[in-house]
Amino acid sequence: MNNSVSTYPVVIVGGGPVGLFLGICLEQAGIKCRILEKQSTPNNHPRALGIHPPSLEIFKSLGIHKLFIEKGIKIRQGHAFANSKKIGSLSFEKCPKPFNYVLSLPQNKTEEILEHHLNQLNTNTLVRKASVLDFSKEHNYLEIIYKKDGQYKTVRANFLVGCDGKESIVRKNMGVSFKGKSYPDTYVMGDFTENTTFGNDAAIFLCKEGLIESFPLPENRRRWVVKTEQYQSSNHRRVIERAVSLRIDHSLSPTDHFMLSSFGVEKRHAQSMFKKEILLAGDAAHIVSPIGGQGMNLGWLGAWDLSKCLEQIILYQQPADTKLEAFENRRIKAMQNAINRSEFNMWLGRKTQYPKIRNGVVKIMLNTPFSSLMARLFTMRGIQRWII
Repeated sequence: MNNSVSTYPVVIVGGGPVGLFLGICLEQAGIKCRILEKQSTPNNHPRALGIHPPSLEIFKSLGIHKLFIEKGIKIRQGHAFANSKKIGSLSFEKCPKPFNYVLSLPQNKTEEILEHHLNQLNTNTLVRKASVLDFSKEHNYLEIIYKKDGQYKTVRANFLVGCDGKESIVRKNMGVSFKGKSYPDTYVMGDFTENTTFGNDAAIFLCKEGLIESFPLPENRRRWVVKTEQYQSSNHRRVIERAVSLRIDHSLSPTDHFMLSSFGVEKRHAQSMFKKEILLAGDAAHIVSPIGGQGMNLGWLGAWDLSKCLEQIILYQQPADTKLEAFENRRIKAMQNAINRSEFNMWLGRKTQYPKIRNGVVKIMLNTPFSSLMARLFTMRGIQRWII
């Protein structure tokens, strides 16, 4: 036995937003961990955007919320249009305070803030340029082999958590299937210089040809998301400009762009979120549609839940199987709630032969007592119940 190999209560594979956040939760609880991340720097793609109130409440409980709020844009209401004709607004002002808004902050900035807070707790927790190759059970611990700077290294853990995304090596090595399906929906999105009059408000355009979403960003920018008939592998700016011009009569021609991409949509979940000492969180455990901005937040809620379970198991010697089975049941329910909400959002945005019926439904939802329920749904309120 090589005594020079370090052993930690928890090793996390993946240092994206969920892995970084889980590391913060554990370090604050007094549980030492290591995060093995293959990238040398934070992700520079600003894909995920919205930070919802349940996540902000958890951030506040950890004392890490202020920098997010300082850097982000508070979206307090959204406006719905039938093409360019306004049909109603949805305000979050009456949602529970102090976080009665959705915070707009690109994912790369979010990861930078999380890494900053993690380094304040322990500069050694995050190990970058560490590509995990394999792991195995050895005696009463897990042995993880990874490659860094051309050298093979080993670390040991009592618990291993895969936060390594959709193509999770942890999940694959567990032998756990990733069940689900792809939807027919495709989108193209881009971040442009702000040239609307919406300010810090969001706007949703329900068009016969398909949805257009528009969200404010920091640094005087705005994100546009356009529903497309098929996946667009190129000419993203032209596709967005043309759709915005033809569907809602707005020109993006004089603006600069800062990010362009296309994406499809799917839902998937791991057949099991744990096998004894090996666990999954974030996109390694489940994928939901990004329409509605729930995926990253769902990952954080799961990581928070998991950290509390590990705290009880590691620090207070509670039975692991009982705690983790209850954890998995809660995550499945929360995931299904998120899937149902995202599927409703996608239904609203699809091309339709009968836009007046859909638009009428939206108008009723926005201009009746249903509006308070819609505000809760769009801010991820009630996505789960804590039973820890």
